[in-house]
Amino acid sequence: MTSQEKSLEKHQQPAAAMEVEVEAEVEGGVDLSPHVVMLSSPGMGHLIPLAEFARRLAVHHGFSVTLIATADFASSSVHRVFVDSLPPGVAFVTLPPVDVPDGMDITATISLTIVESLPALRRIVSGLKRTARLVAFVADLFGTDTFDLASEFGIPPFIFFASNLFLLSLSLHLPALHETMPRLPDPVTLPGCLPMHWADLPIVVKDWTTEEFMWLLYHLKRYEKAEGILVNSFQEMEPETAAVLKEKKPGQQPIHLIGPLVQNGGSSWSPEESLCLKWLDEQPDASVVYVSLGSLGVLSREQIKEMALGMEMSGHGFLWVVKSPAAEEGAAGGSNADPESYLPECFLERTKGTGLVVSFWAPQVRILSHRAVGGFLTHCGWSSTLESAVHGVPMIAWPLYAEQPMNALMLADRLKVALRVKAGEDGVVRREEISAAVAELMEGEEGRAARERVRQLQVAATAAAAVGGTSHEALAEVVAKWKDSS
Repeated sequence: MTSQEKSLEKHQQPAAAMEVEVEAEVEGGVDLSPHVVMLSSPGMGHLIPLAEFARRLAVHHGFSVTLIATADFASSSVHRVFVDSLPPGVAFVTLPPVDVPDGMDITATISLTIVESLPALRRIVSGLKRTARLVAFVADLFGTDTFDLASEFGIPPFIFFASNLFLLSLSLHLPALHETMPRLPDPVTLPGCLPMHWADLPIVVKDWTTEEFMWLLYHLKRYEKAEGILVNSFQEMEPETAAVLKEKKPGQQPIHLIGPLVQNGGSSWSPEESLCLKWLDEQPDASVVYVSLGSLGVLSREQIKEMALGMEMSGHGFLWVVKSPAAEEGAAGGSNADPESYLPECFLERTKGTGLVVSFWAPQVRILSHRAVGGFLTHCGWSSTLESAVHGVPMIAWPLYAEQPMNALMLADRLKVALRVKAGEDGVVRREEISAAVAELMEGEEGRAARERVRQLQVAATAAAAVGGTSHEALAEVVAKWKDSS
């Protein structure tokens, strides 16, 4: 028995039911509208697209949704505003805290958090089962241990895949590759996908001896327990991969492309929002480069210095979301310490006329949709990628961790909506390289071509989500199936 199976075994016995309050029109004590339970793994990158999916089901299709998050979200600075932004029909539940050993990698930590939360989750589902017509249980990549629980209550389980088909293809092929070879080849070549060289792959799949990889493999093997895979992408963005993955294969679950699931930016999240938008209102059209490396991405002190001096050297306007430096490049975390404590001396004073620096967080969707923004220097997280595409903003790819190098490969080499930067032998991207990339994106031929292609992608994204579009029809198919279920 693997360590993953041992961790799960002690939580498989049914627990006493707990009452869950759900406001709904009921008949005979049971709400007859279709009700979906959604569980998010820890992290805003998992929660936000799942919440957007819940919103669309409730607002456009008449579903009730219970959206469940792990306890770490309760301490988040945006917890209250996030909950208040959810529409009627979406109930939000936070699981109680659980004890997880320190010092584990992120995949193991997330997986064990879900496993340790199973008793509380069982009580929640049991309470809902008595008052609601539960038609589906939706969990993301690291939530597959909940599928047995869902089946126990007679609820069809589904996977919500918050990333793209490129990563899904690798994920679906990985168990078989693991059985037939000692390690992944270089390059990895999969049907419908660009060849992936070693540098393009997530670190977790490069070493098959780690506990992190074994947890990932454990979840991927459990995909067969799901009745379908819901993917936050759209056919027009990945036509070659979509054509391959949507072919009917024995034992493969149906794949539904329901993206792009992107927030509309209508909610107010932070006092920094008015500062950013007021500053952007004063800038010329398409003149500003938005620089943000995600909620978890942080840079070394040396790289922050080079980024600052590179943006200054470019002479272009910029709005930069900064985090205090980390000892290890790309490490999760960062704090909202005073930027003057780690930015180059007098940098803020020198760039006061052309740049705005904000600490830790900014209203990204509203920034990307602003007329003044003409480029996005991004870590290539999938949610950020979709937000940039939906708003027609070309990118500079700066991947840091997880599947971000794969996303950068797709954006730069296949879609050609992003430019790349090159690091030196020491791993640091120098100021001259940053300045040149910004100049090319904002005023060069390659940048103009990327801008035109991303605008075409923007049109395709809008069409996919509109009535009759590919994603609209895919979601309608899922909705019809869930509404017809008993």
